[in-house]
Amino acid sequence: MLETRNQHACFGGIQGFYQHPSAIIGLPMRFSVYQPPQAKDHAVPVLFFLAGLTCTEETFMIKAGAQRYAAEYGLMLVSMDTSPRQTGIAEETDHWDFGAGAGFYLDATTEPWCKFYRMESYVTEELRDIIIQHFPADENRMGIFGHSMGGHGALTLALRYPELYRSISAFAPICAPMRCPWGQKAFRNYLGENQENWQLYDAAALIKDGRKVPDLLVDQGLNDQFMTEQLHPHHLENACAAVGQKLTLRYHQDYDHSYYFISTFIGEHLKYHRDALIG
Repeated sequence: MLETRNQHACFGGIQGFYQHPSAIIGLPMRFSVYQPPQAKDHAVPVLFFLAGLTCTEETFMIKAGAQRYAAEYGLMLVSMDTSPRQTGIAEETDHWDFGAGAGFYLDATTEPWCKFYRMESYVTEELRDIIIQHFPADENRMGIFGHSMGGHGALTLALRYPELYRSISAFAPICAPMRCPWGQKAFRNYLGENQENWQLYDAAALIKDGRKVPDLLVDQGLNDQFMTEQLHPHHLENACAAVGQKLTLRYHQDYDHSYYFISTFIGEHLKYHRDALIG
């Protein structure tokens, strides 16, 4: 059963927050939807936003300032929590960059995480179906984007499921998680020691392996405190160049890893998705 936690009028549309019992996760999950004013009359394209470490289903909707542009362009926005919550796993909340708030948009294969941490299937299957069934969504015009850990998720899910997403972009994504401490920590715990399994969730590795999408837009702040150690955009750039994957990678002087950065360029990203999904 889909529970409406609250709704708010916003730029002529509706900003809503919802909860439901997830069959894939095995626990209640929360997500948020912005329905633009055009959704009152007909089905509209959908953009899934995947948030970063420690975020929830509320973070993007509150901080990004995206609804103004979504209302103008006629885009539905969907964001979800970044992991299961209150699973009972003892070490779930021991680290800010792993466990609760850090699902990495993959399906865990190791105990004890594999029972609940199945964010890949949740986003690409269950949540997608809920949006199609309960909201005025055009299932043939869907895009995906995200920030940091969520940027990693957007890139990898788009590369793994090109039939689901017609447009892809990212803000400061973790581009090569196999090569950074955040990714190595998550992959070792969620996926085990076999690095062949890690490659399935590494955007740079997937692209080198021949996975392709029509286009990629990535924005990266040059004052981002995580860029050198964790994000490695040069690995994404090199991988795309090696195989001819179309990529627009824009670097921005002075901008950091925060939602101030995202809110500055969110309008350009939504226009990019509008052009790809609507024309």
